[in-house]
Amino acid sequence: MEYEKKEFLVYRQGRTITDQFYIDDDYNVPDAKHDVKQVILGEGSLLIDDIKRVENYVRVSGKMNFKVLYATDEGEMRLAFLEGRIPFEEMVYVEEEPEENLFIKTMDCDVSVTMIHSRKLNIKALVEFALCSEGRQEEKLTLDATGDGSLYKKYVKKDILKLFAVKKDTYRIKEEITIGGTKETVGVLLWTEVSPRKLDTRISQDELLLQGELLLFCFYESLEGKTDWFEQSIPYEGRMEIGGAQEGMFHQVYTAVTDVSIDVRMDEDGEMRLLGIEATLEARIVVYEEETVELLMDVYSLDNVCRPRISNKSLERSLMQNHSKCKIAERLLLPEIKDDILQICHSNARIQLEHTEVVPEGIKMEGVLHVFFLYVKADDNIPFDVWQGMVPFSYLLESNETTKDMVFDLISAVEQLSIGLLGNGEIEVKAVLAFNCFVKQPVPVADIEEIEEDPIDLEELEKRPGIIGYIVKEGDELWNLAKHYSTTVDGIMEINEKTNSDIKPGEKLLIFKENMSIL
Repeated sequence: MEYEKKEFLVYRQGRTITDQFYIDDDYNVPDAKHDVKQVILGEGSLLIDDIKRVENYVRVSGKMNFKVLYATDEGEMRLAFLEGRIPFEEMVYVEEEPEENLFIKTMDCDVSVTMIHSRKLNIKALVEFALCSEGRQEEKLTLDATGDGSLYKKYVKKDILKLFAVKKDTYRIKEEITIGGTKETVGVLLWTEVSPRKLDTRISQDELLLQGELLLFCFYESLEGKTDWFEQSIPYEGRMEIGGAQEGMFHQVYTAVTDVSIDVRMDEDGEMRLLGIEATLEARIVVYEEETVELLMDVYSLDNVCRPRISNKSLERSLMQNHSKCKIAERLLLPEIKDDILQICHSNARIQLEHTEVVPEGIKMEGVLHVFFLYVKADDNIPFDVWQGMVPFSYLLESNETTKDMVFDLISAVEQLSIGLLGNGEIEVKAVLAFNCFVKQPVPVADIEEIEEDPIDLEELEKRPGIIGYIVKEGDELWNLAKHYSTTVDGIMEINEKTNSDIKPGEKLLIFKENMSIL
């Protein structure tokens, strides 16, 4: 027996494990820095150095980089900043055997900084990350089989999602922006923040096209000692090479903005009014292609007994790739700061998804938008402060097709954020949240790996009646009847003068053995 096989790769992603742990460390203010009078703002970011399997655990080690904006204790009010890093190591218990490659899907840290005394700070952080694993698996499916004798074969069509490429790549962002004429000239940068905002990706011929936006916030002191700030969007476009890729392929991209550097430059008038921004967009890219494949489903022969050896496999097909946006508009009353707040300088937010559920209409999400803003307050001693809070949200990501067994990979991001003062201590939070979702459904396949042939028992065949009167039952097919009664689908259709193979319960059929002579 000769077989026609189709070989391809499939992408396997293991179960996602969400882990939380605390970092708690004391930090001595360097001798070169001023004494701390009051902490205004603290922020942290994670850098993963190593992910390693250790028996039933996964060891995740790295560093938390932190920075602190504070008011100095040096006579008149001045702002200063300091930064440092704290190493960490976390052991994550894994119940199931992971796939070949371990990676961090998402990570975040919520940092709080308190002053122990003017030369020592306590840094606390709640760290949360989603640990996952991925791998490639070779699959082989039987499309057809041929033998010496006549074979009667049944085929089935299946939509199969194949892995085209999985890779890591980087895109370097380099921009130079000019500080507006109404703003002070930069003397010392006190606080800088570069946040990812909008990012659209599209597969084109041999490449992944990127069109995104970063949000830059700069808080600085002028040459005359005045405090000023500005915020500006930085658009960028780029490409990442994916050889052989074609439009219409499915893809999922996990990104992170790293290696951010900002330096002050002199403009053509000799003033420090230019900012050079460099950052790296790191991307982990998974590209799929879907193909409709006609597989060999069943086989029999009138000359021999065929015994197919079946291997049950679980593959996948795509249900939906959806890039949707959720708009939030919420008013909050803040009586604790209504008498102090004069102006909002800067705001930022992060998404925490608390619950996702498949419903008939799509995927229902519930979560919290963690919001903070830096504002100017009516206090001559320390005129800046920070407010932090939460805005709950719910959103239905609609889908034309949902199944109980479907699986989905969801990436969320804050695309737009604005916070406005309404007066009397009331603010309005407006945000646009982006959700990129790739939904797949398991496809069970009974693959005929091999067919064994045994001689037919002629004595048993002779004992079978040559003519059968049969009443169709629920679930019957002409194929199964032909196989069971040693005839062919065409033979049954010809005897019963049928123009197609459709049958219905209660229908009466005459069935003749294929080698039966009809007078």
